[in-house]
Amino acid sequence: MEAIVYATNTGSAAQYAEMLAKETGLAAYSLDEARGKVPADSEVIYLGWVMAGTVKGYAAAAKRYIVRAVCAVGMAQPGAQGKILRERNKLPESVPLFQLQGNFDVKKLHGMYRLMMEVMVKTAGKALASKSGRTAEEDDMLDMMTNGGERVRVENLHAVLAWYRGR
Repeated sequence: MEAIVYATNTGSAAQYAEMLAKETGLAAYSLDEARGKVPADSEVIYLGWVMAGTVKGYAAAAKRYIVRAVCAVGMAQPGAQGKILRERNKLPESVPLFQLQGNFDVKKLHGMYRLMMEVMVKTAGKALASKSGRTAEEDDMLDMMTNGGERVRVENLHAVLAWYRGR
């Protein structure tokens, strides 16, 4: 493994990449930085933020590097979107997929993503708030949408680190 490569919008994927770098000894680079520092066809761990089931930057990283594992950083709790993420990103079954819950603050989003999430928070948040019998995951999502949330924690990397150390 040569490096950790990531794309971030509000900083959660970058935070996880730095934590992972500290734990593994690998260097972490944003996708833009990596183009000048990580040779093409290098083996990398890729972290990207999730938007509508797409792991941002993954397609570009997969064209340039040999992606050995993908960490999808989003609002949802781990396990909630695995099938969708694999399908929409054309992620091979041979590549481990780790879902990491990131932070959420609509004010940190940029451009159209901010506008889209403001609409989503209003519509999906309202529907979720009025839903009876919400699950714990739905309560967590509602809390993040309405209050923002800090979910980036080194403990969330345990599965990624177990895979890395055991390969």
